[in-house]
Amino acid sequence: MAETKFEVLKGQERGNWIKLRTITLLRWGAIAGQLTAIVVAQHMFDLQLELSLCLLVISVSILGNLVAMFIFPESKRLTETENLLMVLFDLLQLSALLYLTGGLHNPFSILILGPVTVSASALSLRSTVFLSITAILAVTLLAKYHLPLRTEQGFIMRVPDIFVFGNWIATVIAIIFLGAYSRRVTVEMHAMSDALQATYMALSREQKLTDIGGVVAAAAHELGTPLATIKLTSSELIYDLDDRPDLQEDARLIREQADRCRDILHSMGRAGKDDLHLRQAPLMAVLREAAEPHMDRGKVLHFDQASEDLDPLEQPSILRRPEIIHGVRNLIQNGVDFAARNVWIEAGWNEETICVRIMDDGRGFPPHLIGRIGDPFMRRKRGQSDRTKRPEYEGMGLGLFIAKTLLERSGAELSFANGRDPHLRRRTDSKKCGAIIEVVWPRRKIDAESGENPIPVGENRPLEV
Repeated sequence: MAETKFEVLKGQERGNWIKLRTITLLRWGAIAGQLTAIVVAQHMFDLQLELSLCLLVISVSILGNLVAMFIFPESKRLTETENLLMVLFDLLQLSALLYLTGGLHNPFSILILGPVTVSASALSLRSTVFLSITAILAVTLLAKYHLPLRTEQGFIMRVPDIFVFGNWIATVIAIIFLGAYSRRVTVEMHAMSDALQATYMALSREQKLTDIGGVVAAAAHELGTPLATIKLTSSELIYDLDDRPDLQEDARLIREQADRCRDILHSMGRAGKDDLHLRQAPLMAVLREAAEPHMDRGKVLHFDQASEDLDPLEQPSILRRPEIIHGVRNLIQNGVDFAARNVWIEAGWNEETICVRIMDDGRGFPPHLIGRIGDPFMRRKRGQSDRTKRPEYEGMGLGLFIAKTLLERSGAELSFANGRDPHLRRRTDSKKCGAIIEVVWPRRKIDAESGENPIPVGENRPLEV
């Protein structure tokens, strides 16, 4: 089965998620704060502000909000460009207000970080960089050009130049750091969200295939008797119609078509019937089912037990769950994709645990990425050498993430390692010297007979027609 593909939403597409109503509500909050700060400074601290100009700047924001409320519906979602313009407007409006109230001498100058943080969290990288540069230019100009703050007696309130310089440096660093930090966290959250959605899609697909296979297998089982009767009757007709070649040919056609129906139903029903008996299976049978799509891809798959002391007749019967089958299948696919010739699938068990180990004779995992294996979208752009070694491989590195997520959901713990140092010269033998993936379950989690979720034993319900 090919690795699951999932389209990642770019920043520009995510920028279309924000509603106009959200922006206007945030702006109303900013307007209320600005008016409160001006009133307190004017009446409680007796600062002589350019009140008319300050109110004019604030009224521009009020007017913009009123226009947005009356012209556009509340449910309108802004495009990337519209969101950028809205945040840029707020940044310039705040800069104008700071110009009228002391520039960087005003402690509220720290609020200029707000629009940059919003942009880093919601908009594309290009928009964030543009707003960050605009904010840095604004604080640079405000450090030198601004109207001074005056007391009622006419004294100018200002902090020493070294503190103004310190405020400028701190603000610039904060713009860069908070912008980069918010951007990084947001990208990782979106990547994890996309990867989890891809995981649920893969699990849902596997569950649907299992359900369809169950219905087909049940139909094959129920239709087996009438098809056998048709075949037997047609065979007798062939024998009885030796003197009627034209009718005998029709009887042979009936038998051939009955055989064809049997073969089609048998082929379609391989996925299994979702009944009490096939909701569980021996451990090795489940591993072979998971590996079936990769059997004919040019690599040799070896199934074995981890120890010769284990009795094959005592192997555990485990839950035949879609997440287990699909997760192991993705791990086997990874081995087949990178193996030179051989992939080994070993199973081991004891009274406490069930272990599956998948090994290959390929190059192994890159050492610098072993600690990050299982993270979504960690793979960088493929180079020409990678395309030559693995031309059929596409996607975004979700295979191991999906496998890890699904198997951990079933109670397993995964570990990744190499059988040898990938930087050493390649050996000519085909020993297990490539990647090693080990999956360990507490036996109680997946044992179908004595675990936490044992499969009941009884007769299946008849097929409902």
